[in-house]
Amino acid sequence: MTGVIDAPNQEIALDTLRDKGFFIISLDLARKESIFELELPFFNKVPIKDIVIFSRQFSVLLSASVPLVRSVQTVARQTRNARLHRILREVADEVEAGAALSSSLERYPHAFSPFFVHMVRSGETTGRLEDVMNYLADQMEKDYDLNQRIKGAMIYPTFIMFGLVVVGFIMMTFVVPKLTETLSESGAELPWTTKLLIAVSGFFATYWILLLISAGVIFGLFKWWTSTETGRFLWDKYKLRVPIFGPLLQRIYVVRFTQSFGTMMTGGVDIPSSLSICADVVGNAYFRAQLLETKKEVSDGNALITVIAREKSMPEMVSQMIAVGEETGRLAEVLDRLTGFYSRELQNMVSNLVHAIEPMIMLLMGGAVGIMVAAILLPMYNLASQF
Repeated sequence: MTGVIDAPNQEIALDTLRDKGFFIISLDLARKESIFELELPFFNKVPIKDIVIFSRQFSVLLSASVPLVRSVQTVARQTRNARLHRILREVADEVEAGAALSSSLERYPHAFSPFFVHMVRSGETTGRLEDVMNYLADQMEKDYDLNQRIKGAMIYPTFIMFGLVVVGFIMMTFVVPKLTETLSESGAELPWTTKLLIAVSGFFATYWILLLISAGVIFGLFKWWTSTETGRFLWDKYKLRVPIFGPLLQRIYVVRFTQSFGTMMTGGVDIPSSLSICADVVGNAYFRAQLLETKKEVSDGNALITVIAREKSMPEMVSQMIAVGEETGRLAEVLDRLTGFYSRELQNMVSNLVHAIEPMIMLLMGGAVGIMVAAILLPMYNLASQF
């Protein structure tokens, strides 16, 4: 017989085939022929919502004393996402062959994050896999809901600002030059607002292609710079100092840190490993560097808040509460309280920001319309009144 088997390494593949009664003559590494089978994030990213559903269903099956392999197979059959369905089938085969569940999940980083894998591993070690999966589902649901609320709140102002930029560019490039052409040919004395508008619209009309190319080049260079280690660190550090949006971003990173760290503490993961995982989860290079430095300090026997208190990147309340939790041995409980507090504060900040942006947009639109009227219509009215 000839066939293909999916396994994390050659030894597990050989053991799996022998357990099924085969005598192996030849075993070689198969080549992936389709680009859709490659481990690329663009094609293989599994939505967080599907992972939440998997965690919830899996914990229910485990609580009903369904064997591990059968639980994974059952969830795989109920999963509508084709990519996750294939992953869970492969995970079930690997676990049936003797691999640990966490090791099998670790092979699919585009579906299961390091945070998720370490939590599962802690559940396997402590014998509390059912509780860990249920807790993971709860925490991932909270994180998913928070991200959706933030995205939903920012859709309207983002759409309006994008529309203003596009409409303004079209007006200045194609519409305004035709309106100001009559004013320029009249030879009448024009106010400074009209002269400024004519100069700007003329520049846009003449060099609009160059402007678009320049904008694309600048955007590409900026993306390249932020993809470098130094550029990403400096940009993420600068974002925290931007008025209005800086405190908002800080709260987002704080919630991610406290929620992830608290979950790892509840799952029994040691502090250095938890800090290393949280450094990747938080999503900010500046915070990541501080958390990795904190991990080094903790490994050397120093207090957990040494770096956090020195750098002052997080609110003072966070460092004080963590210090109390570390001293009293109730760090997980303290982190859970911090997560709840800053989650509510973040929601209020997003809501207030949206309400503040709406009148600002109206003022901006009114100002733009007023300038257009003063620069075009009034000179035209004065010119017509002379006849």
